Amino acid sequence: MEQNTSLQQQLLEAGVHFGHLRKKWNPKMLPYIFAEKKGIHIIDLNKTVDSLQDAAAALKQVAKSGKKIMFVATKKQAKEIVSECARRVNMPFATERWLGGMLTNFNTVRKSVKKMQSIEKMLNDGSAESLTKKERLTLTRDKEKMEKVLGGIAQLGRLPAALFIVDIGHEHIALAEAKRLGITTFGMVDTNSDPNKVDFPIPANDDATKSIAIITNYITSAIAEGLEERQAAKDEEIATEDVENEAEKKAARLQAEAESEGGHRRGERQKGGSGGPTKRRIPSRRPAPGGGR
Repeated sequence: MEQNTSLQQQLLEAGVHFGHLRKKWNPKMLPYIFAEKKGIHIIDLNKTVDSLQDAAAALKQVAKSGKKIMFVATKKQAKEIVSECARRVNMPFATERWLGGMLTNFNTVRKSVKKMQSIEKMLNDGSAESLTKKERLTLTRDKEKMEKVLGGIAQLGRLPAALFIVDIGHEHIALAEAKRLGITTFGMVDTNSDPNKVDFPIPANDDATKSIAIITNYITSAIAEGLEERQAAKDEEIATEDVENEAEKKAARLQAEAESEGGHRRGERQKGGSGGPTKRRIPSRRPAPGGGR
């Protein structure tokens, strides 16, 4: 409970509880609204803490299973925070703009990524030296443009298992694509959005930098924990295998030594049994009966 209180305090200080103006609200957010103050809706931080912990626990399991979680935030105040957090746990991200079909048309997007990587290779290994200065400049500009949009998904070989979104209203295309493909969605939901559109809604102020930072960092720490547990399990497996292999080797060595010793003894017995030439027994002559010659 103490941890919850301190987390709630941190969320309060970061302004996570400030929603939108009452006139902009989405009635489906009613269960997450605590009160209204000066025409602004105040988010219930108890609900935020519960939702945040549920989302973090689920994302930790996704990371532990070795699957990818994609971070999506193209809002100006979220870009830097989100890309930094995603890099920290080596996860894919989209922070410049969402390319339509980035998930639903993944194979085509992968082709663009491969094209970007081949241009990069040409520029780095010197094979572009044969081109004119203008052609090299064009290639460099193309690479920079592609890097901006596709750089965050360059290492993504297959579709992610989950999406973490900052502002589900702003990223509605990404959300729709994930829904269509059955990808689990996690998102920061402000009082002007529909929380039912996302699998794991986190009621929070999705406009303030501090609020985005505290939620994204909390989520990222949970993912990092999942990755650490996965690595620890792998290390343990390797250590167990090494012990088993060592035991097998030792048993094989002992068996080989036993067999070798057994063979050596058999050889000695055979050698002892037939050792040296066999002596012929000469029958002793007995005098014939009667003693006559």
